[in-house]
Amino acid sequence: MTAASKPVLQVEGLGVSYGALTALDDVSWAVGAGELLGIIGPNGAGKSSCYDAVTAMVTRRGRVLLDGEDVTDVPAHRLAERGLKRAFQQNAFFHELTVLDNMLAVMHDTAGTGLLASTLAPFAAARRRKASEAGAVATLERFGVGAEYHHRLPTAIPYGTQRMLSVALAHGARARALLLDEPGAGLGGADMDRLVQMLHALKREGLALVVIEHHMDLIMAVADRIVVLDQGRCIAIGSPREIQQNQAVLEAYLGRTA
Repeated sequence: MTAASKPVLQVEGLGVSYGALTALDDVSWAVGAGELLGIIGPNGAGKSSCYDAVTAMVTRRGRVLLDGEDVTDVPAHRLAERGLKRAFQQNAFFHELTVLDNMLAVMHDTAGTGLLASTLAPFAAARRRKASEAGAVATLERFGVGAEYHHRLPTAIPYGTQRMLSVALAHGARARALLLDEPGAGLGGADMDRLVQMLHALKREGLALVVIEHHMDLIMAVADRIVVLDQGRCIAIGSPREIQQNQAVLEAYLGRTA
């Protein structure tokens, strides 16, 4: 994010405590449109607590701003409605619904038709349903989930495609900032290449992305800037090259010296 650009998502002084344990302590960062901010650190560094704090999943200290508006006191489901979306590390689907119906379900705020409208204007409701399906199909294909999978259950499609589906479902219809938790988990080869291409495409579209990731090759390839957490505190923020050369990171995170 350049000095002149306005952050899409900004957090200031985030803190999370579980009893006497401080999981996150005074963490601040910002991400702009078309930028990917990576968050790395060893297990227990506070990465997941950071996501929980940003998305109002835990009691926390500090402030969260979305497009300059203070949304600190906005509950989690209302944040999603405003365009702050999150994907979890584990794939999350409606297992009894097809891939296409999963996509329609998360796009319900733009795709849904109420009972009254369906009763009083059935033809208009049918047209809207058809348009909604077309939008869901386009979104799935945009995220690399091909038509051959749309009428299958999510658990019946390849794992790499399941990961792409998880990102598509998290994004939904109107994401402004998207937080991804280890999207590369379990991926390799062609699937990893697809993920890299998808992340670059989302950046080009102007989405603000925040990605927790353990695959260093992946995060170094896609991130514009990286936040390094250790024991709940931010120990470095910088470009991939700066992070690779940062002595504190090499000692605390990589466990070696330059």
